Amino acid sequence: MTTAPWRDPALPADARVTDLLSRMTLEEKTAQLYGAWVGAAADGDGVAPLQREMAAGHDWDELIAHGLGQLTRSFGTAPVEPDAGARSLARAQRRIVAANRFGIPAVAHEECLAGFTAWRATAYPVPLAWGASFDPELVEEMGRRIGRDLRAAGVHQGLAPVLDVVRDPRWGRVEETIGEDPYLVGTVGTAYVRGLESAGVVATLKHFAGYAASAGARNLAPVRAGVRELADVTLPPFEMALREGGARSVMAAYTETDGVPASADPRLLTGLLRQEWGFTGTVVADYFSIGFLRTLHRVAADEAEAARLALAAGVDVELPAPDCYGPPLVAAVREGRVPEALVDRAARRVLLQKCELGLLDEDWRPEPEGPLDLDPARNRALARRLAEESVVLLDNPGGLLPLAPGTRIAVVGPRAADPLAMLGCYSFPSHVLADHPGVPLGIDVPTVLDSLRAEFPDAKVTSAEGCGVSDPDTAGFAEAVARAAEADVYVAVLGDRAGLFGRGTSGEGCDVSDLRLPGVQAELLDALVATGVPVVLVLLTGRPYALGRWHGRLGAVVQAFFPGEEGGPAVAGVLSGRVGPSGRLPVSVPREPGGQPWTYLQPPLGLAGEVSSLDPTPLYPFGHGRTYTEFAWEDFEGSAAGIPTDGSYDLSLTVRNTGDRAGTEVVQLYLHDPVASVTRPDVRLIGYRRLDLSPGAARRLTFRFHADLSSFTDRTGARVVEPGELELRLGPSSGEVRHRARLRLTGPVRVVGAERRLRCDVLP
Repeated sequence: MTTAPWRDPALPADARVTDLLSRMTLEEKTAQLYGAWVGAAADGDGVAPLQREMAAGHDWDELIAHGLGQLTRSFGTAPVEPDAGARSLARAQRRIVAANRFGIPAVAHEECLAGFTAWRATAYPVPLAWGASFDPELVEEMGRRIGRDLRAAGVHQGLAPVLDVVRDPRWGRVEETIGEDPYLVGTVGTAYVRGLESAGVVATLKHFAGYAASAGARNLAPVRAGVRELADVTLPPFEMALREGGARSVMAAYTETDGVPASADPRLLTGLLRQEWGFTGTVVADYFSIGFLRTLHRVAADEAEAARLALAAGVDVELPAPDCYGPPLVAAVREGRVPEALVDRAARRVLLQKCELGLLDEDWRPEPEGPLDLDPARNRALARRLAEESVVLLDNPGGLLPLAPGTRIAVVGPRAADPLAMLGCYSFPSHVLADHPGVPLGIDVPTVLDSLRAEFPDAKVTSAEGCGVSDPDTAGFAEAVARAAEADVYVAVLGDRAGLFGRGTSGEGCDVSDLRLPGVQAELLDALVATGVPVVLVLLTGRPYALGRWHGRLGAVVQAFFPGEEGGPAVAGVLSGRVGPSGRLPVSVPREPGGQPWTYLQPPLGLAGEVSSLDPTPLYPFGHGRTYTEFAWEDFEGSAAGIPTDGSYDLSLTVRNTGDRAGTEVVQLYLHDPVASVTRPDVRLIGYRRLDLSPGAARRLTFRFHADLSSFTDRTGARVVEPGELELRLGPSSGEVRHRARLRLTGPVRVVGAERRLRCDVLP
């Protein structure tokens, strides 16, 4: 039997796809450009198109008659046993293969922001906790584990990571971000991409670009960022994840910037992404965003025009369903309204990726290899370690922590006894089970209360809720205050409830007007402090909240950002001292709830000054975090020097644990540019290294600074390295300097591009 060239794995992918495209009809090509949102049958007997307002069901046989580009969230739509979900997906793929002339299966995609968003799958800490860990290597391992679970279930593409840089902490999706600094977001996000891609899963960078800078912190509001903010803050994490991580897909953002929606912006999706950065993968639409070009942005009169704008800009795949790229697009091509060449361009990219995934090979099989366990012990151990590394000790002024074994503990607050307090908006229980009341979580999620009882088996541990997360009712205060009579310390567990579109206090569409604690939690904390019993505040949140009201009045403050299914034991371990606190803030913690937006990346006019009565200086700065031991930073080598604008410079120091406990120091390198042709942030992170040291142990580090790391976008729009003075600052946070090195860059202004250094090497 003669094998068609497109089926021959010995041929180059481009030749195979060229042959295949030459054989396909218009309907067959457009079928590769959209997905179908399906739900898996609980008995494993296949999938069916989802019936709901935003993803109206289609006749399944008609939908797959010409093939299908993607299957949307067969696991992440409703609770289904993993093995049944895998069987359903495999049977759906068999039907798709049988229905189209070429036997091409679909790409199956799922959300995987904090783990595989499937019932009974491990719920890892949210991305903001990844940032708090300052541990890219551990995040890469998590990405690898998530990727392996996805592939074992038959999933090819993961819709993660989020590389948006926080610009306003009132935004509901802060929990999905890695932090407020582009270098931290870039390095940690790239590590996740490497992990996911190493497992053979296509990582999808989102949201490209500017989504987190929406006006007023409102979800899907217009973006009013300037060209330099976009170039120097928003875009670098995406560039790093593509160049160094190898991400094979990008998701266009919902938002518009300066009047142009991202999904209809050829300068962004083609000019920058493909022509300047050399990206060769697929661009997918955020759910319904092509239709939004008509309904929300009003730049298209109908679905066909929306399809033309998106295709011309560079959006290859419409998700989650064929609203615009289906029959409206076919009709528009037939009528001459849309050039067929645009369809061919997108279909080529989609089919090239399917070829890379092995989906065009004759021996491809959809069936899973064996039984699925999506929450094995090794996953939980990794989730525990990441949770432990991400817990931030904000303050411990009198050394109240760690708590002594026999301490009488009153655990109060609305987050103390709720497993969902550990989970972010895109974890399966928070994201999906809200629509399935009565269905169990599917995974074990110990609460802080349960974990403290296990951590302190000989201690008296009492509890009271005090109030709800966002309810105005204060009736429970009395019971909480009464616990003072039988306690040596309060552990007040306050924070957020993750949800979607107003169902929570954090999450997609859960934006806030200021940074006060939700509901009456602040008043509950006041009542506890007034008893005179020392209070340890534990925050389980998706964003930072203003804490200046209690500064100096609390025994200790611990911050955890939705730390996942093992977050309860991680927090309890920090309180007992079994775990040394090692997290550092990926976002600043404000003093006052107003005066936002503010992040630490401020030029001089963004800092405190005499011309305004508002002081934006944070209570706890970016990078801050305390430990249970002390560190000496010794033998610094970094004298004043001059290097060319394409040169490099080494700074070295020794970090020694001078305490009697093991601990972790995070050494951070910041750049201060005293004079530049455009205003620059007072300081910005350009390097870091996490060090775990036993008592008395020491490590010597060398930061290899390259002049490229000082580059920025000048008045002409070019990225340049300018000659002049620089100051490199080493410290444990953005607000504290331990050592300084002054440099002078010499030579001409140097224009840099894709060849520039993106990261600071740290040796050893």
